[in-house]
Amino acid sequence: MVTIDITMLIQIINMVILMFLLNKVLYKPVKKILTERSEKMQGMQNDVAKFQENARLRQEEVDAKMSKASGKAKAALDAARAEAQTAGDEKMASIKAEVDEFKEKQLADINTQIDEAQQQLKAGLDGFAKEMAGKILGRAL
Repeated sequence: MVTIDITMLIQIINMVILMFLLNKVLYKPVKKILTERSEKMQGMQNDVAKFQENARLRQEEVDAKMSKASGKAKAALDAARAEAQTAGDEKMASIKAEVDEFKEKQLADINTQIDEAQQQLKAGLDGFAKEMAGKILGRAL
């Protein structure tokens, strides 16, 4: 059975002092450390979120710059192709004009040679005809 005497009162006082000391020495410092850790973790999570957002924004900037640079490069390439095509077409046109001019000149020379050959043949045709007739008839005409 429990007897109520001075020892019980001492035990109650002892428990109150122990609770007060444990609260001061153990519970409050541990609670403070846990609170600080929680705040630090929350701060780190906020920093990580900021860094991720910053990285996402920079990636978007890089992507935009890359697409812009790609567009410029494509435009420059298209312009260079068009310029090369134009230069090639002009060169082909000048070469074709030279070839046509040379062809016309050669055709004119050939026609001149044909005409000269026909005139020479016509001039020699009378003499040739007389000579052949003389050989066939066996006498000179």
